[in-house]
Amino acid sequence: MTQPLTILGLESSCDDTAAAVVRDDGVSGPEILASVVMGQTSLHSDFGGVVPEIAARAHAERLDLCVEQALMQSALTLAEMDTIAVTAGPGLIGGVISGVMCAKGLAAGAGLPLVGVNHLAGHALTPRLTDGLTYPYLMLLVSGGHCQFLIVRGSDSFTRLGGTIDDAPGEAFDKTAKLLGLGQPGGPVVERHAKAGDPKRFPLPRPLLDRPGCDMSFSGLKTALLRARDAQIAERGGLGSTDRDDLCASFQAAVAEVLTEKSRRALEVYLADNPAEPAFAVAGGVAANGMIRGELETLSKEVGVRFTAPPLDLCTDNAAMIAYAGIERFRDGARDDMTLSARPRWPLDRQQPSMLGSGKKGAKA
Repeated sequence: MTQPLTILGLESSCDDTAAAVVRDDGVSGPEILASVVMGQTSLHSDFGGVVPEIAARAHAERLDLCVEQALMQSALTLAEMDTIAVTAGPGLIGGVISGVMCAKGLAAGAGLPLVGVNHLAGHALTPRLTDGLTYPYLMLLVSGGHCQFLIVRGSDSFTRLGGTIDDAPGEAFDKTAKLLGLGQPGGPVVERHAKAGDPKRFPLPRPLLDRPGCDMSFSGLKTALLRARDAQIAERGGLGSTDRDDLCASFQAAVAEVLTEKSRRALEVYLADNPAEPAFAVAGGVAANGMIRGELETLSKEVGVRFTAPPLDLCTDNAAMIAYAGIERFRDGARDDMTLSARPRWPLDRQQPSMLGSGKKGAKA
């Protein structure tokens, strides 16, 4: 019989401070008893992106408040936890250190085991928390700092099929919003303007679609959008609301087409393994984009695989995914102690080199 577990999870890898309590009784499946997320949008909005030093300071100030609220929501005490799981990387190192040190203090004070969790594994295992997917499944992890295709084979077993060689899509969305003067966070605001725009007006490039494989690139797409914006300003003396909407729609369409075509290629590789219950999952902040999610769901129907995407509140950074990943790792025998260190880079597929480059939202892995 599977051991029932109740775990407190902490997340602080970028600009969301979070704590959650997740229970898995081993019979009816995992249940999120509490999930608290304190965002930092207002702290970074004037800078056009996340400032690591500000983020780290805010995490240090808020982690204990998040933990207190999560325990109150769950109506449980720290003594009733079986272990504490914490994001130990990859991410902005100051924020990761804040979370790891907080978790160490809680674990030492309460006499609880400690489990360090890879932030990317938290996203990658979310479909098992929300939809009970069985291994192996194909995962597209697409967020502000990361973008990669993974065959998820176990709680600590991942095969990377490809990823971004430069910027992540979420960072490209943020940059687009900044270039168009739309505010932050970029993903939601660009999507909102894209709904009113013409996606065919500006012929933006689809990087790397002319090359085989599953690797992606979004840096050149940002540059192309900048040039299209400048051309409109030079021609018309400024940008109108229609111009902004059309630029957003054209940019979003380009990202969606790249992700869809690369997903098709990744699915071919994954299905060649003949999985018993084939499934394709998408997670990460960009998975909240309705157009991208819709295109990927349509693709999944075409190739005959199950498609899953987490609820929107579990697409962005949260501690429930860290707590659940901690449950799986704890059951697989993972334990850490006071030597647990924060890691700015931590590839899931250790058989391959880390993806190159480092974006504004954290190190690639």
